[in-house]
Amino acid sequence: MTLYIVRRFINYAILSLVATCLAYILASVVLDPAERFYGKNPRPPQASIDASLNAMGVNPDVPVLVRLWNWLVGLFTQFSLGQTVGGQSVTEEIITRSGASLRLLLIGSLIGAVLGVVLGVWGAVRQYKASDQVVTYSSFLVFATPTFVIGVLLMIAATAFNNAVGSQVIQFTGEYTAGISGNWWDLALDRGIHLLLPTIALALIGAASYSRYQRSVMLDVLGADYIRTARSKGLQRNAALVRHGVRIALIPMTTFFAYSFGTLIAGSAMLEIVFSWRGMGQFTLEAVTKNDINVMAGSTLYIAVLVLLSSTLSEVLYSALDPRVRS
Repeated sequence: MTLYIVRRFINYAILSLVATCLAYILASVVLDPAERFYGKNPRPPQASIDASLNAMGVNPDVPVLVRLWNWLVGLFTQFSLGQTVGGQSVTEEIITRSGASLRLLLIGSLIGAVLGVVLGVWGAVRQYKASDQVVTYSSFLVFATPTFVIGVLLMIAATAFNNAVGSQVIQFTGEYTAGISGNWWDLALDRGIHLLLPTIALALIGAASYSRYQRSVMLDVLGADYIRTARSKGLQRNAALVRHGVRIALIPMTTFFAYSFGTLIAGSAMLEIVFSWRGMGQFTLEAVTKNDINVMAGSTLYIAVLVLLSSTLSEVLYSALDPRVRS
């Protein structure tokens, strides 16, 4: 099994590198990092503009493949992703901002996955009953609602709740309250409160997706021969479903989780903007408006690594659930 996981990890790592290189080339073709100099009055001398672009390694006069090679050399030899248009280290910015994004992404996606699996199994077992219909229509409603709209609706609901109780119980602007002080418990509680609404929004998005897929897979499992065989041997229905049905139905869910993780990353990026979080989503969108090639490439690498890790995790879970892939 170890060799199988290592082979899959290497494949995903190669794909991540290819995706990052393509993103760098595309950003270099589309974005113009010198544009920010042209709008200044008086306009800086061309020599100063070229010196600044050379320092960032994004001078369009240099062939794009040469710039990509220099960027990769810096990445593998110095673990450097270059500089932003503001002169900051892209690597340091990603390390700083990724903490906020990962708190939201990991907690929200984990809750969404667990909730989606439970709702999917519940809907399949109670097919066409009232509870199944409620879950189905609620999932379709979440699907049809843009991510930022879900965030705004949660903010409106939280504001109404705060007004009803007469206190700012739920806070949702930023990662923490500015100027807050106290012991570690007070600081952790404050961050947890600010994390509440964006986590709920991301969990709803994930649960809606996972529940539909899990319900479909579970329905196929319910009619399988091994379920009927287990029942004929005297095993209770719930025990047969848990021991044999749910485990088999979870196998394709591991692959689905890996491929849907990219969608959750996009959803978390929009939520970061709605809730004013200084995370990777805000960082990436700012890079587009600022024509920042290095940030775009670094952000793509960050997303690719997350998908790489989620894909590897799915392979581990797949091999744990299905012994046939261990050989």
